[in-house]
Formats: sequence, C-alpha cells, structure tokens
Amino acid sequence: MVRNFFFLACVLLGALASAQLPRLSQNARISVLTCGSGDELYSAFGHTAFRVQDSVLGLDVVYNYGTFDFDQPNFYLNFAKGNMVYSLSRTRFANFLLEYEADKRWIREQILDLDQAEKNKFLAFLEDNYRPENRNYLYDPLFNNCSNITANILEKLFDNQITYSYSHLEKRHTFRELIMQHLHWNSWSALGINLAYGSVVDREATPYEHMFLPYYTMYQLRNTTKNGKPLVLRERVVLDYDEHEQRSFFLTSPLFWLLLLFMFVAAITFLDYHHDHKNPWLDTVLFTLTGLLGFFIVFLWFFTNHSGTGGNLNILWAVPLNFILVFMLLFAGRPAWYVQYLWFLLGLLALLLAIWVLGIQVFPVLVLPIMATLAIRYLYLWYWEWKVPKP
Repeated sequence: MVRNFFFLACVLLGALASAQLPRLSQNARISVLTCGSGDELYSAFGHTAFRVQDSVLGLDVVYNYGTFDFDQPNFYLNFAKGNMVYSLSRTRFANFLLEYEADKRWIREQILDLDQAEKNKFLAFLEDNYRPENRNYLYDPLFNNCSNITANILEKLFDNQITYSYSHLEKRHTFRELIMQHLHWNSWSALGINLAYGSVVDREATPYEHMFLPYYTMYQLRNTTKNGKPLVLRERVVLDYDEHEQRSFFLTSPLFWLLLLFMFVAAITFLDYHHDHKNPWLDTVLFTLTGLLGFFIVFLWFFTNHSGTGGNLNILWAVPLNFILVFMLLFAGRPAWYVQYLWFLLGLLALLLAIWVLGIQVFPVLVLPIMATLAIRYLYLWYWEWKVPKP
C-alpha cells in the first residue's frame, strides 16, 4: 500500500513537471497557509504559502514563494544592493510540515471557496510560475514578498471579482510600526533595521500595503469576498503552537552595551577634564565609527534598490564627514574650521531631536545613548579648543 502511494505521488509530480497538467477532481482543495513567526530574523515575520491537495489523485503539494539560496553567486553582494532573487519552490506538504514541527511554529490553513474550473486555473497558474524561466523574482521585503504575492495572484486570477473589506483594521500603521510588531525593541535585529531604514517607512501604510506581513494577509483573507461570497470557505489549525516571543537578554542587548559605551566615554571625558588632557584615540574611534556608518547609510540610500532605505536621517548623527576628519586630524593636523565643525555636529544632533518630535522620522530609543555619548564628547572637544590653554 505504501509502495503504491509513493509510486502514485511520483507519477503525479512527474505529470506536474510536464506540459500536461492533471485535472483536479471534485475533492481538490486550494488553500493559503499562514505560518507563525520563528526565532531567526528571516522567519520572524511569519510566512505565507499555497497548498494544493486532491485526495483522489493523491496530490498534496505546497507552492512556496519564499525560497532563497545562500549559495547563489554574489548572494551577499546582491542582498546588500537590494537585488535579492527569491524563487517559487514546490514540495510535498508532509516535508513542509516537518520543518515547522521541528521549529514549533503554528500553521493555519484557509481553504478558498473555488469552483472546479477556478481550481484548475489556479493550479495552472502556479505551475506556469514554477517553470524554470518564471520561478525567480526580485524580492522586496515591503512590496514583493511571499505575502504580497498572495494578493497579487488572487487579483490576477479573479480580477474584479475580489472585494476587500478593511473593517478588521482598527488602526492603520506605518511600515516601521508594522515591522516592529515582530521584533523586540531592545534587540540587535531591531536596531539594525531601524538604522538601515529611512523616513520613507514612517509613512502610514494603506490597508492593502499592510499585507506585506503574512499575519495581515491572513486577517485580510477573512474579510475578502469573491462575487459577494466569502473567499475563505473555512479555516483550520494545522499545527497548534504558541507564538514565539521575541526575547532580549539585557547583558547581551544593544541597550546594555550602548549604556556601557556612554558611561565609558563620560568617564574618559571626566578624567580628561580633571587632568587637563584630551584622549586622541577615543575621538579617533568615535569619528571613525560614526563616519563609516554614515557612508553605509549613504550607500543604502543612494546606491541600492532597497525600497525602505531612502531619506535616512540617521545621517544627522552618523555623519560621513567624520571619517574624512579622522585622516585630516591624523595626517594634516587640526583644520581651521574644526571648532565650527564641532558646533555643526552639535547642531545636527539638535536638528535630529526636532525631526523626531515632528514625526518626520521615528528613531529607535536606542539612538538616545548614542546621541548623549556624542554630545558629551563634542562639547568637551569644543571646550578644549576654546577654554583650555595650549602649551
């Protein structure tokens, strides 16, 4: 019996791979799978996939638009530049299920209310997308991912038959707020994303745009009709696990280390003041780190295809010119405009606070100890230049 089942499965998968698609039976079902958040950053936002099953044909496969390969040529370079290539993969549902059971992540299934012709049309569309020349696509975490694609496919297949109701959205969120719903605020992942993303993600997302997150796609499908009838025939729990909570251990968290940095810089600055001294190595490190980060922000803003990194005003404290200043201080001496530049840096910090208050860009709370660290040192450097007698 088992041998016959596997033989039939192989025949069906072979038929799917060929030009001749099997005709689905009356028992066939097409559903949307929504998967809970995982512990890794790439899985923290959940996942969406399609399931096609037919008990008569012995068919049960998952079409997954969230597949990527670390071994792709230039994967990390393409990732940095925003040219990430993802693929549609097809796998047996049993294998898909094993992965989520191992990670203890929940899965909910929404079975779509489709007639026989629509089911076959849906399968044909997925199989056409799975062809080698069609399966790859340019991934965008905000506008073209496994979750957005669900809505796109429904609209391509059923055009004006689909009607969305947004009554389930009690509040419309910004893109940054939506992202942070899945991340602990005091985590390195949250800090990195908040520093990389600019003011463009602080606009309010439209109800449709909320569907870049799988959970919101699941909520939206519950409030979607096709030709006046609910699109979802019924919903069931496939795997029932608790939601993975995003935790942060304080001693390894960014807040701990940034506070430690603040206290260290404050202590060195106090000793410098007490001993009428200026530690050049501390200033070299601070100017170098903030300058390099500033250049990275400029790179993400102007030289990549990331949709969320534009208008990044973190550049007001991570100033690229700081890196150039380091070389001038080390090899050419203090420039004539050095004091004015220190005032310029302090002015940028004040401007950043004003921008934050006005809501032009929302900065992570973790930026505050960084700003305090820089402000203390910039003020002391100004004091040193103007008040301390030079030999």
